[in-house]
Amino acid sequence: MDRIVAAVGARDRDDLVELWSSLTTGGDPLHRCVAAHHLADMYDDPADALVWDERALSAADGIDARSLEQSAPGVQVTALYPSLHLNIADDLRQLASFDNAAAHLEKARAALSSLDELDPDHAPYVAMLRDLVDEIDVMVRARSTEVRTSRPSG
Repeated sequence: MDRIVAAVGARDRDDLVELWSSLTTGGDPLHRCVAAHHLADMYDDPADALVWDERALSAADGIDARSLEQSAPGVQVTALYPSLHLNIADDLRQLASFDNAAAHLEKARAALSSLDELDPDHAPYVAMLRDLVDEIDVMVRARSTEVRTSRPSG
């Protein structure tokens, strides 16, 4: 995880891709999820970002709650899903796959309900996610493929 954090902090996509390669053969699903999630943000092309966002979601499905508690005490697997679905929805929206984007927005909204039980210190994060769901929803309804000004850039 330290290497992932260092690569993300340095915005070193090549190092993170190399690390991903080593994680794909039996690596911890949490590490794969985090690496892929951050790699997606390092690509400006929504098709490239979607590949990484889908990998992050797939890895999240393999995270064991007990293992997560050891790696990241206090973090629940369910807390990962709103952001993962939100990112996929935004990628799909930019690719003009509006119905699929709307479906992932609904999954993000449903997953947000699991965050209501989080520590009150996480309230700003939850509020930010809710705002992003609303922002992307407006863009989906408008059939906009424009890049959000709030999106991280590669």
